[in-house]
Amino acid sequence: MAGLLLPLLGGAGNLTSVTNCMTRLRVTVLDPPAVRRAELRALPGVLGVVEDGAALQIVLGPGAVAKVAPELARHLEPVSGRAPAEPDTARALAERGAALRAERKARNATPVKEFLRRIAQVFVPLIPALIGCGVVAGLAGLLVNLHRMPALATALAACASGFMFLIAVFVGHNTAKEFGGTPVLGGAVAAVTVFPGVERVTAFGERLAPGQGGVLGALAAALLATRVERWCRRRVPEALDVLVTPAVTVLVAGLVTLYGLMYAAGVAAAAIGRFADRLLADGGAAAGFVLGGLFLPLVMLGLHQALIPVHATLIQQQGYTVLLPILAMAGAGQVGAALAVYARLPRNASVRRTIRSALPAGLLGIGEPLIYGVSLPLGRPFVTACAGGAFGGGFVGLLAQLGDKVGSTAIGPSGWALFPLLKGSRGLGTTAAVYGAGLLVGYAAGFVITYAFGLSRRSLAELNAGLNTEPNAGLNAEPNTELNTERSG
Repeated sequence: MAGLLLPLLGGAGNLTSVTNCMTRLRVTVLDPPAVRRAELRALPGVLGVVEDGAALQIVLGPGAVAKVAPELARHLEPVSGRAPAEPDTARALAERGAALRAERKARNATPVKEFLRRIAQVFVPLIPALIGCGVVAGLAGLLVNLHRMPALATALAACASGFMFLIAVFVGHNTAKEFGGTPVLGGAVAAVTVFPGVERVTAFGERLAPGQGGVLGALAAALLATRVERWCRRRVPEALDVLVTPAVTVLVAGLVTLYGLMYAAGVAAAAIGRFADRLLADGGAAAGFVLGGLFLPLVMLGLHQALIPVHATLIQQQGYTVLLPILAMAGAGQVGAALAVYARLPRNASVRRTIRSALPAGLLGIGEPLIYGVSLPLGRPFVTACAGGAFGGGFVGLLAQLGDKVGSTAIGPSGWALFPLLKGSRGLGTTAAVYGAGLLVGYAAGFVITYAFGLSRRSLAELNAGLNTEPNAGLNAEPNTELNTERSG
């Protein structure tokens, strides 16, 4: 796969960085027009492509992306004398589409959206550890509830809690790295927030507590450290830079963190907890309906990772986040919509093959393969999938309003993969039953609404004509994707 992707991305000399998240290969290129977009989307195994200027996100699905990324990264060495690609109609259309998307993105690229994308990049590398520690914490809790093997339960709790205790350091490290500072200095300043000795410091008439403000405090501390460091780099003579800049960065940012940021972040974190409680207590069904319905567009834009600080704050405060199970209903609506499309297109081998390959990931809460491979290119099914997620979220929100709150002890998985991480206001059995019923509501609503309204008569006639039989044909074509992205946006 890496060998097939390389020429379509303009060759090794066109690559400047290669990273990956759970489902997407994230590539930055020197010359965006050199990317052969139409052929890239048509490549078997590529479930979708999201562009943001010189940055491309190629959706490959879980498992595959983790193997492809390191292989492609091996070709990052610069090469000389790249021969220009021969012009053809498909490439001309791809370049025109790229220009239109770039123009649209330039109009919509607000500072707030750019900041949220960068915040998301701080937390994406932490997701594997969050998942692993969450699963281990769930096993420890299960042993405690069953009153079995208390010694092992204690050891498992220690394994799961170590990372969460020091998560501020990792957040500070990644924040400085993302925003142009020295990563270890960002981690050093963020470590101030979890140092046990801060309990002897008084700010605004109150004693500080280790970890006060959670990841929000660590994020703010590292951002400040980055600003201070960059200010020093511009003004301190080179001969003194190695000594003065780190000392001033830790001193200034550390003191401001102790006597301002930790207190403010603590207030903000407490407000987030109160808001989440009131949101479900006062408007559970309505809030769940809105959250479940709007989450898929966030996933489509790659902005859903910006919610990680909120989830992490709730987990630190309450032991679980009540928002994640509601948002997970969006994936259920997507699965139901895909099944409806599968049923409505019995003679379209291409679409049905794509659905069969992407459905297992969808059941485990990985929505991108179904979004970019099925619903978004077809247009209407993306909207009806959102409606299915809204009904599932409304159901879970309603039961939370009635007292059966469902939460997750970690961030990352959803769908059926979330069951080992569930925790709620009632017993484990009740919590799992509520969440499972919500998934079934999302599946059913997404299926029924998509079956009835997801495909027009004209679309059904065209897609069932029996002509679309090649893998990825039609669904990943550049003009169709662009058109339907505009409709969904």
